[in-house]
Amino acid sequence: MTLVDFQAVDLGHGDQIVLPALTLSIARGERIALLGQSGAGKSTLLTAIRQQQQDAAAWCPQGHGLVPLLSVYHNVYMGQLERHSALANLRNLLRPDPLAWQAVETLCDELGLEGLIRRPVERLSGGQRQRVAIARAFYQQRELFLGDEPLSSVDPHQALRLLEQIQARHDACVIALHQHRLALSHFDRVIGLRDGRVAIDAPCRELDLARLDALYPDARSADDRGGDAPGEPQAATEFSAATREAGRSAP
Repeated sequence: MTLVDFQAVDLGHGDQIVLPALTLSIARGERIALLGQSGAGKSTLLTAIRQQQQDAAAWCPQGHGLVPLLSVYHNVYMGQLERHSALANLRNLLRPDPLAWQAVETLCDELGLEGLIRRPVERLSGGQRQRVAIARAFYQQRELFLGDEPLSSVDPHQALRLLEQIQARHDACVIALHQHRLALSHFDRVIGLRDGRVAIDAPCRELDLARLDALYPDARSADDRGGDAPGEPQAATEFSAATREAGRSAP
């Protein structure tokens, strides 16, 4: 069953077209890795999918989109602001709703944020803020997860765990990332953008690292990098090691 559908649609910002005449469909249940160098149109595509899906999509934006002065609880609670009246939201700001508090606390515990629910986001590390943004997306309780670099601020082991949690909670996901090994090992399909067009759209089983590297024409060769993800050789190596370790420890 088709979940997302674009037929020869121009996508961009105002008068600037980033992805002209885009034709693309996404089926329910698909796990899609969205690849491409900066400026290729990944954020543009994710935004367009979000606009098309409206209330069916949980959103985890690049840069987290958190309010630094507010607590972890209030930032996660914002995932459901539109479901309550303005008065109820104001009351919750002053005195948190017990049921909402319990739900948010459970999410935070599952995401490794134990004991931080009262802490202002400005006092968190980059990785902790990333997990708060993911918790807010989970709190939205939507069918489709859209993530714009949602794993960029955490270490490889945390990233693998978070990705598994994301995929377990949603019927489908479209996630922009740069870790090529992760894209091939934990997704069903890769959509690769280059020069304002879809350069790759294929099942992961039909792809290899060299094919994905071709999306980054300005990067050094894989041999020169000593890794497989442009600009992130160490991260790629760690992801590979983490994946192997996860496989050894699986029951």
